[in-house]
Amino acid sequence: MDIVRTEDGGVVTLKISGRMDTVTAPDAEAAVSQETMGGKLVFDMTDLEYISSAGLRVLLAAQKKANAAGGEMVVSGCQEAVLDVFEVTGFSDILTIE
Repeated sequence: MDIVRTEDGGVVTLKISGRMDTVTAPDAEAAVSQETMGGKLVFDMTDLEYISSAGLRVLLAAQKKANAAGGEMVVSGCQEAVLDVFEVTGFSDILTIE
C-alpha cells in the first residue's frame, strides 16, 4: 500500500493505492493520526484494490475523529470491489462516498 498526502486550500487528500489490510492498515492509521481533522479530509481510493476489516476500522476511526473535531471526511474514487465491501458492511450509510 502507498499513501500520498497532498494539501490544497485546507483540503487534505490521502491517496491510497494497493491493499488496505491487516498488514498495511497501521500505516494508514499512522497517516490519519498526523491530521488535525478540523478541515476536510479526502481519502482518494481510485487505486485501492482491496480493503479488509482492518482498513474499515481505520476509516471508521477517522470519521469519528473528523466528527469530534468539527471537520469533514470524504471517500472518493472507489473501485467497484471496495464499494461492494462498503455496501455489505453498512459503511455506505456511515461514510460520505463520492
